[in-house]
Amino acid sequence: MATTTANAHESKIYSQFSVLYDRIFTNVFSPRINRVITSMNIEPGSRVLEVGVGTGLSLTAYPPHCEVVGVDLAPDMLTRARRKVERGGWNHVELAVGDAQQLQFPDASFDYVTSFHVVSVVPDARAMMREMTRVCRPGGRLVIINHFQSPRRLVSSVVDRLDPITRRLGWRTTLSASEILEEVELEDVRRFKTSPTSLFTVMIARKPESDERVRATG
Repeated sequence: MATTTANAHESKIYSQFSVLYDRIFTNVFSPRINRVITSMNIEPGSRVLEVGVGTGLSLTAYPPHCEVVGVDLAPDMLTRARRKVERGGWNHVELAVGDAQQLQFPDASFDYVTSFHVVSVVPDARAMMREMTRVCRPGGRLVIINHFQSPRRLVSSVVDRLDPITRRLGWRTTLSASEILEEVELEDVRRFKTSPTSLFTVMIARKPESDERVRATG
């Protein structure tokens, strides 16, 4: 029997269960996301694009002195994000339907491009990374938080067994960090975890001012 793989906007977790998503994942994801955004020290007047903004778990962390654009394909998720924007009176936040693999923005439009727990959800992670890099200005930052396949064979062998199940829900466990960097040129690539036991990796990289090869420092 063939395995059915759900796209992000087709998955029950990212559409029908958007209410449960907030209840389940706010405490799991928000503290890590908030710490990372705060550590970015976003300068006044900066333009930030968040790819896969979902229900807007991250929006409280962005300083009001920057302009934030959040895009997502799941309408139910965006509906909840818009309610948060309205309740918070966040005039610096704009939300829109958008495909991570085909962003509708000109080249070099943003100072920061962020994405949290999304890159393993999209059907083509490399296309998403190409688009995120394209719309980032030279010298700008790309910031990603995601689960990546562990380099430790024993851990990856256990987690990878869950992949057929997670693919039905809309994401995969077998994506490696090196895979998403293969077709983009970034420098000062840092990868780290916010705690020793965390399943999730933070990746921060800089788009070079000129054409330079990827340089991994972490």
